[in-house]
Amino acid sequence: MPEARNITLAVTGASGSIYAAEILRALATDDRVAKVNFVVSDSALRVFAEELQISGRNGLVEKLLGAANPKVQQHPESDIGANIASGSYPTDAMVILPCSMGTLAAIANGLASNLIQRAADVCLKEHRPLLLCVRETPLNRIHLRNMQLASDAGAVIFPVIPTLYNHPQDTTEMARQFVNRVLAHIDLPQPGAYQWQPD
Repeated sequence: MPEARNITLAVTGASGSIYAAEILRALATDDRVAKVNFVVSDSALRVFAEELQISGRNGLVEKLLGAANPKVQQHPESDIGANIASGSYPTDAMVILPCSMGTLAAIANGLASNLIQRAADVCLKEHRPLLLCVRETPLNRIHLRNMQLASDAGAVIFPVIPTLYNHPQDTTEMARQFVNRVLAHIDLPQPGAYQWQPD
């Protein structure tokens, strides 16, 4: 059986809290995942409050999952001394969902001024999977240039674009299918995920 994995999940202040909640639930219940290092920016907390009516940093994991989960460790965005800030810590992949254009810009230009940016920088320098689920439209030239810079450095640009071919019945199902695609990309395919069958 493959060794259980350590996944870093970061949430920034772009719209799309439902995606963050769905991927956290999937990781928390996946037996292949030993640890989830969970970082939520201050801006993301405001979006959680507006979109999901979940407020405050304290007890956020319990609010999102309905109960505490021992494998999920929440870190403050300001804690640049956290485990995931070091290349010697064995992170298997990092997903930023949703990823704001400000966070993309910081990562693309190597700023590493908070824990999300630093953890992403570590993934790039250690050649570990980094998925940036960017959320913005329309895209200006700065956004496109930063995506190119991040991609050239080794990140995967994975825009938050829901699928329609699976005929989702509500926004939760739409978010869940997108999350399934993200997790499959880091070798964590989910049971029940829709797969296109053209024949």
